Amino acid sequence: MKIVFVVDDSAVNLTKAKQALEGGYRVLTLLSASKMFALIDKIMPDLILLDIEMPEMDGFAALQKLKENERTRRIPVIFLTAFNDEEREVHGLELGAVDFITKPFSTPVLQNRIAHHLHIEGLVNKQTVLLKEKTQQLEQLNTSIISIIAELVENRDKLTGSHIERSTRYLKILIDGMLERNVYADELKWWDKEVAVASARLHDVGKITISDVILNKPGKLTEDEFEQMKTHTTAGEQIIDHMIRQTNGGIFLDYAKIFAGYHHEFWDGSGYPYGLKGTEIPLQGRIMAIVDVYDALVSERVYKPAFSHEKAVQIIMSEKGKHFDPKIADVFFEIQDKFQAEASGNESKSF
Repeated sequence: MKIVFVVDDSAVNLTKAKQALEGGYRVLTLLSASKMFALIDKIMPDLILLDIEMPEMDGFAALQKLKENERTRRIPVIFLTAFNDEEREVHGLELGAVDFITKPFSTPVLQNRIAHHLHIEGLVNKQTVLLKEKTQQLEQLNTSIISIIAELVENRDKLTGSHIERSTRYLKILIDGMLERNVYADELKWWDKEVAVASARLHDVGKITISDVILNKPGKLTEDEFEQMKTHTTAGEQIIDHMIRQTNGGIFLDYAKIFAGYHHEFWDGSGYPYGLKGTEIPLQGRIMAIVDVYDALVSERVYKPAFSHEKAVQIIMSEKGKHFDPKIADVFFEIQDKFQAEASGNESKSF
């Protein structure tokens, strides 16, 4: 049964409204707006009949307060008023009221108006649910497409194995460790962590532009080959920029572009493609740098064996303040056991 609040400082009006509605609704009568707000924390109404002229807080102020709260802003509010005043009506509608009923009201008018607005609200809620479902389906489709793109890139690079999947898991571990230790927390708290971690799957998307000969060369790259390999960062930015233009963007692609463009920048300014230094490098790039290198070190390549976890940690910490952000490197060192556990799990999955 739908719940209707009737808020009026007149006991006579409350009684009349209750008698008119209680056969079809659960009607709760309240003598003031303050009593309404006290009750609304416990019971959420489907519609509110709200008097305008009340002591302490009038109907306009009460409606404004309802609209300021995300939890109550969608409740339909019908004003009850003894005045037939166009100016008041316009003001109420601007504040978000759905209708006005003039007192004294007749039972049929009250019943029909409430039924009408609850029907409209039901249709709106149904459409909202359908839209949310459609949005979720589109998001799932986009995620699937992104995953396929990332896998296509990785399948071309036969030297890196399942680098994208592993680095995504390491990235989550490192971000969680930073948040727990309040390292760059002022910036991280604004991130949508799940979206950010998922978007990092595209950090090497630019490799799709690199020749197979270079990408899968088993030995050391020549200077010219390395220069070409370095372009995968800017190529990745350009590819994601194109995606943004085609899809009107979104936070997922914004994150992905930063991961792609800046994960090879060095803290001391000696990285590429832009030679940025220190905190000039976006936080995504500084975090991904450690994750990317750790996975490369503990993974077997055609041109090198897998290093032990201990050796990888030693190498990374020796590059603290040079290749890596010192604060993030310290977090990595403190939570290295979680990286080791994940790396061991990956090892077991490969057999």
